[in-house]
Formats: sequence, C-alpha cells, structure tokens
Amino acid sequence: MNSIILKTTKVLGAITLSALMASNVFAQEIIRFGHVYEASTPYHAAALRAAELLEKATEGRVTMNVFPASQLGKESALNEALGLGTVDVIYTGVAFLGQSYGPISISDYPFTLRSYDHWKAYVASDLFAELSSEYNKVTGNTIAAMTYYGSRHVTSNKPILKPEDMKGLKIRTPNAPAYQMFPKATGANPTPMAFAEVYLALQQGVVDAQENPLPTIKFKKFHEVQSNINLTGHITNSLALVVSPITMSKLGDDADKLLQALRNAAAESSDEIVQSEADLVAWFRGEGVTVNEVDRAPFIAAVAPSLTSADVPWSSDIYDRLQAIKD
Repeated sequence: MNSIILKTTKVLGAITLSALMASNVFAQEIIRFGHVYEASTPYHAAALRAAELLEKATEGRVTMNVFPASQLGKESALNEALGLGTVDVIYTGVAFLGQSYGPISISDYPFTLRSYDHWKAYVASDLFAELSSEYNKVTGNTIAAMTYYGSRHVTSNKPILKPEDMKGLKIRTPNAPAYQMFPKATGANPTPMAFAEVYLALQQGVVDAQENPLPTIKFKKFHEVQSNINLTGHITNSLALVVSPITMSKLGDDADKLLQALRNAAAESSDEIVQSEADLVAWFRGEGVTVNEVDRAPFIAAVAPSLTSADVPWSSDIYDRLQAIKD
C-alpha cells in the first residue's frame, strides 16, 4: 500500500513539475524588432545588444528577435505594422513619424538643427518630450529613444558647391516632405524611392544623386557608383526607436525594461556614428572618392523661406522654441 502511495506521489510530482515547466515556456514573450538597415551597421549591432539586455533584465521572460535589411518590410510597412502589432519595435525616420503627427517631423527638415550638439540638446528638451507625447496620443505608439543617424550630404557624379549646381539634378529622397524640401528649394528634382533600390538606381543612371550621412554612404556602398561626396550637411538626422501599443500592453511590467534596453541601444549607436563621421572623410578620399567641402550659407539661405512658410506642419512657436535651444 505504501509503495502504491509513493508511486502515486512521484507521478503527481512529475505531472506538477511538467505543468510548471510548460507554464514557464508558455509565459515567455517573443517580440520582433524590424528595421531597414544592413546587418553590418551600428544600428543593427545596437539592436542586438538591446535584445541581450532585455532578456537579461527580464530573466528570460522576454526574447527580442531582430530582423534587419527590410526583412519584415520597407519603412512605410513597418510603421503600419506597429499599429497591427505584427511588429513590436522598429527603427524609423522622424519624417515617417510626421506622417501621423506633423510637428514632430521638424527636426528632419533641412537646417532646422545646427549641429550634433543642438540635436542632443533638442532630444533632451521639454519641446521634444511634448512632441513625443502628442505623437503617442495620436498613434498609441511609444517613442522609446532617439538615436543619431548623422548629417546628410549629397552624393553625385559632379561637384555640388552652390545651390545652382543642384538645378535639374534627379536626386533620390525618401518619400516624405522633409527630405524633398532641400532639393525643391535648390532646383533639383526629388525622386522618392525605397532604400533597398537606391544602389542599383544610381548604378543604372535612373537617378543622378542621393543624400545620406557618411556612415550610410559607406554601409550601402554608394561611393562605388558616385564619384563625389558633397558635404552639404543639410539635415541633422535621427532615427526613432518606436514600440507598438500592443507590445507595451502585453509586456506589462516588463515594458519599462524594454524601453530602458532601447535607450541603451540608442546611446551606443549614437556614439559610434559620431566617431564614424569624424573618420570617414579621410577614408573616402583614400578610396579615390572626391569629397568636396561646401559653404553651407547659400544653401541655408535658399531653404530659409520654406521653413517659415504656411506649408510646414508646425507652428511658428515650435520653430522658435527649437531655434532657441542652445547647442
């Protein structure tokens, strides 16, 4: 009799342990981080680091898989997927945020930010906190952090030294008004095109030029199909790390751990990009690319009327507050 009871107890214990193990497996959340950047970029490396930090902080309760290079869709599709909860976290340009809440796109417009230091001060400011909050109210999405993407420059097969050199140039831009203002103001023809298609379009002459920061020009190897890099520095660019409201809800208390991991990722990649920008001019010249120093003042003057026109998606108060932020 005692033997039967002992065997029964062991069986029940095994069943209970199996149930607990199954419960733990079931409780684990697997979330997806999608972006359009190559696996060789600091952005992807930082996202992988965020995944490690998140798993450690949640003691394995949350696993984040990272999908680079448009594996989960192009940037517009990734933004749409946040609302559906089919993607949990994305990198996206601020101009794409502006498609939902216009004023937050201000920092992606040409010459609204003066420098990297101005960018850092803006991201830490009350103004940015207010704009982020309004974006959240409109979309439900949470901006976890901002990472520095770099200062955007024009690449071409001829020198671009003054606004007149842009006239008639067919230049690839993202499909957002922020990126189209600079070419329009200088007489070029902005041509929206998906990021993944740009190299081939330059190689085949479908477009004459493109504009991106130096690290991106290197990562995407645009210098292989463009002879000149022109240091116009027309946009001080950001990437936002954005989390779906569905994800924030399902993670519960672990949502804060996700946000902190993403903030760490943003700081890490920003530091790498700043250092990379400092080193890359000499590197490109060593590769035989012509890197042209540019007097930005005439370009700033060409764009200035557009920044205070009735067409921009922000109030004059927001613009003035941004300009008043000290570098």
